[in-house]
Formats: sequence, structure tokens, C-alpha cells
Amino acid sequence: MRFPDDYPSADRLPLTEHRHGHPIDDPYRWLEDPLDSRTRAWLSAQDRLWRDSAARLPWRERFTRRLTELTETGLVTAPVWRGPRRFHLRQSTDQEHPVLCCDDRVVLDPMALDPSGLTTLDDWQPDLEGRRLAYQISRSGDEKAELYVLDLATGALADGPIGGCRYSAVAWLPGGAAFYYVRFRQGVFLHRIGDPGADVPVFTRGPIAYGVQISADGRWLTISAGTASGNGLWLADLSLGDPANPRPRAVQEGAHARTAGAVACDGRLYLLTDRDAPRRRLCVADPGEPEVWRELVPEDREAVLGTFTVLDGDRLLVSRTRHAVGEIAVHHARTGERLGTVPLPGSGSIATLTSRPEGGSEAWFTYTDAVTPAEIWRYDARTAATTPWAVAPGRVTLPSVSSHHIEYSSADGTPIRMVVVARPWDGGPRPAILSGYGGFGIPLMPGYAADSLAWVEAGGVLAIANLRGGGEEGEAWHRDGMLDRKQNVFDDFVAAAEKLVADGWTTPEQLGIWGESNGGLLVGAVVTQRPDLFAAAVCSAGLLDMARYHLSGLGPSWTGEYGDPDDAEHLGWLLGYSPYHRVAEGAGYPATLFTVSAADTRVDPMHARKMCAALQWASGGARPILLRHEPDVGHGARAVSRSVALAADVLAFLAAHTGCPADGPDPV
Repeated sequence: MRFPDDYPSADRLPLTEHRHGHPIDDPYRWLEDPLDSRTRAWLSAQDRLWRDSAARLPWRERFTRRLTELTETGLVTAPVWRGPRRFHLRQSTDQEHPVLCCDDRVVLDPMALDPSGLTTLDDWQPDLEGRRLAYQISRSGDEKAELYVLDLATGALADGPIGGCRYSAVAWLPGGAAFYYVRFRQGVFLHRIGDPGADVPVFTRGPIAYGVQISADGRWLTISAGTASGNGLWLADLSLGDPANPRPRAVQEGAHARTAGAVACDGRLYLLTDRDAPRRRLCVADPGEPEVWRELVPEDREAVLGTFTVLDGDRLLVSRTRHAVGEIAVHHARTGERLGTVPLPGSGSIATLTSRPEGGSEAWFTYTDAVTPAEIWRYDARTAATTPWAVAPGRVTLPSVSSHHIEYSSADGTPIRMVVVARPWDGGPRPAILSGYGGFGIPLMPGYAADSLAWVEAGGVLAIANLRGGGEEGEAWHRDGMLDRKQNVFDDFVAAAEKLVADGWTTPEQLGIWGESNGGLLVGAVVTQRPDLFAAAVCSAGLLDMARYHLSGLGPSWTGEYGDPDDAEHLGWLLGYSPYHRVAEGAGYPATLFTVSAADTRVDPMHARKMCAALQWASGGARPILLRHEPDVGHGARAVSRSVALAADVLAFLAAHTGCPADGPDPV
């Protein structure tokens, strides 16, 4: 079947803007408006086309079945201690969402709030005494969280809703009668329980990102404010007066560096910073003189410092990532001397590191790798022993796979690392999926993923490239893939694909790519730059029109990462790779699936609509360009069944267009 004959009609308008000397064609701008009758009709026709196409994908039911099995591990998270109480998330094998537990009692279940499964628990924070709980929920994936307060003794609501606090940090004052919270991109506010109309702004610096944290004794308040390229940090002594007027004192201000700070149980201000240390170092200061820093743990030139926690007996635990593998070191908290390492269960990822706020000899961390669902381990500084604390409640039969760590050169000679996961290899090329992210300093770490295992188990190759722009090698690595250097990210990804082909893992006719969000931008860019290199592509919730990305969703907050389209120089960078503007008629694009969610408030679905229409117009071959649209979920967390359905569709699409035999064996 020639898919171009089936594509819904989409008027291609002769719309060209001239900005800063650049002619910018935008023939599908009408698709930006989801309420326009033409957009609705076009989207309905795309839905029908996708459903008809999906129903013919040979692997769809088999992947759905196996993904359901592989996700039946459940979930457990590291404990958070407040007073005598222990809080953690837990998800059994038959639950759509994790539930929040206090000790071993469920105190918050999203399905009890909304049996449809469309309400998610976005964040939560107990008060210092463990008597009240601030929690945030959003509905239908919009991530526009509302904050509530729960009395844990009675189970009754004590306050809320408080709006405008998307993924807000909450810092409780002693006694649980008030807390500081963040209004999204507005500032830090003080809220008193039961008095919603009297919230007081205590710290504002314009439309940027804010954070807030309080010490375990309730005395020291730290406030951060900044962007992806750097932040300011302030410290306030709440013992000096009115909490509505905390009078914060600058710890760092005006630096192009990111610094996080907290006063620990030993009374010292700890500062985790990339200032003069792209892979981060740990400094300390006297809270009375917070601007006077002393380096405690220096930068490791080969590993990125992640987080830390202070234990009794002057013990300091520091987690690092060394070339995408986690480790935890033991240091002396006063001198910084390295004393040893924490034994780990394998070569995987360390996701969290927690201890009791008031101190103690114990710490808990999350460990995962490609075949190990996230599990919690306990370290005791008195014995220097690591023991299992909690495992995921479900158990599944897992395939035998091998991980291969590969180094290759990008276009400019920069060495890049990639992890390839596969079953035992006979040397012949196979269908493969290459994935990456390369943005915002976020690292791609090894971990358990049902979709990855299902693909490898079915005979495919999975490759994950640690691209510039991410955080795998520190802040310099991030900066080398942002703003005017964004093309480095795409070059790194293309070089990864060429390496897979050169080493015989796969061929261009068997190679698929998959990226989400910023990774969706990555997929869109390389598809338009090197369409000959890929057989199939999946672009999930991607940014694709870089001339107008700042006008919707969270776009305005990302100009520090990508550049500002209203700036003449920045617009030139952005148009140099903007996928929507690089679509060329007859270029022979790979089979491409766009997956979007109508309630996505981070990345406007208009990007995928416009790009889909452009590729359908340009495509001259039999490879399909399709759009999978969900009306009632968003960019972030979703119910397990929704995640399984999406992953099954994506894997089945990639299998169909990378050469997986339609009559191949079940992926079991």
C-alpha cells in the first residue's frame, strides 16, 4: 500500500515570515490551533489512519502481552524519615499508580482519588514532625498541580487546593502550621494552614525556576533561583524574626554555575557546585558566613558527583557516576579524606541516597540495572556493610542479555560512549533501536525498562548513546550540546548510528531510532539531516518547530538551553537544525511515528501535528508517516496500562519497519 494516497488532506498555505533577515516558511500554522475545525477534522482522520495501520502490525499483541508481564515488577522507593515516621512509595503488580505509605499504612492512593486512573501524584513532602503531609496532584496529564495538606492522624484534608505550584518544593516550618512553597516561575511564598488568601511572597526574582529547602531543625532556609545555565543561592536564619520576612543572605549570585545548598545535621552548610568544577565538587561553609566557602571533596576528573548525605561519626557518603555507572564513596565529613567505598550489588545506577534528617549511622539508596528492577539497599556506617532493604514486590522471568560499552568518535573527533544491549550475538546484523537525549544536563543511566527488555528478548539490538548536551560527563559536556553547539548532539547521534552499522550490529535498512521530549527533537533533527541512515523513527512529544517553540508549553523557560528565537543570532542557530523547517520534498524519509498527548503542557502537540503534515506532504515513498494521538493524558506520569499500550505500539511499529519477521517467535 502506498501510504501517501491515504494521508488526510492538509492545506499547505503560502505563509512566509521575515524575521531578522530570515525567510521562515510556515505552511501548516493553522494546525497550531487545536480548536480549529480544520485541525479537529485532520486529527480525526489521522486517528483513523493510525488505528487502521496499528491493527495490521504483526508484533502488536505479542509485545502488549510481554510488556504487561515485564511491568509486573511493581515499585518501591527509598524511605524518607520525618520524626519517628517513615514515608515511601509502593506499587504492587496490579496497581495502576504508586501509593504513598506512612510506615506500612497507605495514606494516599491516586486511584482512590480518581478511579479513572487519570489523576497522578506529582510530589509530596511530610512536615518536620511527620504529622502532616503536603501533596500535589494533577489531572489528565496536565501537570498543573494543585497542592493539598493531609492530617495523617485523622486522614482529613487540612488545607487546599493551592494552585500554580507545578512540582513545587515545600519547606515546612516547625510545628506544621505553615510552609514555604514555589509558585511556578513566580517566586517563593509563605502559606499558613487554613489561610489560603494570605499567602505572602518572600522571594521573587522574575520568571525563572525556584527551589526551597529547610534544615531538619527548622532554622535554616535555603532558596535557589535561576536557569539551566546557572542559579543564585541564598540562606536565611529563621531564628532571627518573622518567617514572612526571612531576609536571605547571598551564598552565590551572578555566577554562571549551578549550586545546591543545605544545612546538614552537623550544622554546616554543604554546597554541591559545578563552579570551577564541571564534574562538580563539594564545599562547606559556616551558615553565619555563607559566602566563605571551603572545598571539602574536590572534583573527580572522570566522574560526576551526584548527591551526598551526612552520617554520625563524621562520615560523609558521596555518590558519583563514572561513565554512566554509579558508585558511592565514604569520606571524612571534616577533612574530606576518602575512606573507602560502599559495596554495591552490581554495575548499574544509583538513583537516590537518603538518611535520617537528624543524623544516624544508616543510609538508603536505590539501585537498578538493565535486568534489575529498582531495589532499595541499606548501608550501615558502623559495620560498613550493605544489605537489601526492600525489593520490588513482583517477580518476572527475565532474558539473558549482555551489555557492551563502546567508544566511538563524533564528527569533530570527540570521543562518545554508547551502551549496546543484546542477546548472544552470532555476528549477523539485526533490527536495532538507537536512543538518546542530549539536553538539559540530564544523563541517560542504565536501568530496568520493560520496553528495552521486550525488544532485546525478541532478538533486537538496543543502543543508548551518551550524547553531548546530557549530564553523563558533567556540566562542560552539557554546555557543549546547548545553544550554538546544539548540532554537536545530532552529530554524536549520527556517529553512533554509523558505528552500529560499521561494527555489524545492524544496517540502515534495519535501524530504528526513538526519542522523547528533547529526545524527540533529536529524532526530528537527524531524520531531516540523514534520512538515508534510518529505516524507522519514533518521535514522542518532541520539539520540532524551533522558530516558535518559545510561544507555547514550557517553551519560554527553555531559551537558556536552546536560544531565544526573538534574538537575531539565536534564530540563526535554531533555523540551522529546526526539523520542521528542514523538511524537503522527495527526500525519502524513514517510516515515522509521532506520539503525542493532547493534555501535554510541556511540549505543545502542535509540533507533531505540523511536522507530521509536512512529512506526509514531502514523503515520496511507501514508508508511512503516522500520528498516534491520546486525548486525555500528558507529558509526564501515566497509568501502567497506558504506558504498556504506548510502548507496545512503538515497538510493534519499529519491528514492522526494521525487518523483524512477521511470523517470528514470541518475545518470550
